[in-house]
Amino acid sequence: MDDIYLNCICYDYSIIDGPGLRTLIFMQGCDLRCPFCQNQKIWDIKGGYKWSIKVLINELKKNSITKKVTITGGEPLFQLKALKTLVDELYKEQFNIVLYTGHRKEDVPKDILSKINYLKYGPFIYSKRTSTIPFVGSSNQVFEKLR
Repeated sequence: MDDIYLNCICYDYSIIDGPGLRTLIFMQGCDLRCPFCQNQKIWDIKGGYKWSIKVLINELKKNSITKKVTITGGEPLFQLKALKTLVDELYKEQFNIVLYTGHRKEDVPKDILSKINYLKYGPFIYSKRTSTIPFVGSSNQVFEKLR
């Protein structure tokens, strides 16, 4: 099974990164580097921690009580192969999955879209920042239920 580079996992059960109480998986590395990004420190893939996806899944099964995860970053699509494996395994374990990406929806492979519950897509644009639209940082971004 593949390895994945993460910045951290937050078991604080966020309510602002998707519906319900969620565990956050911050993937390391970003190819977009949006101005005013809140996570600039995790742009460099070398700054993260290497995990076995098998170990990560076992960790999440043990510690994510709600089985609701939000995969964010950095930019998850930056590690596309590992992301596909992670989503496949989370889907098999019946996790509710939100994927955050700064890319377009069309850039997310169909085999990922078919297994996630929600997708937040679009780049963060500082001049369009908002705190009134749930689960997005700027008004150009879209949060969409997929299944």
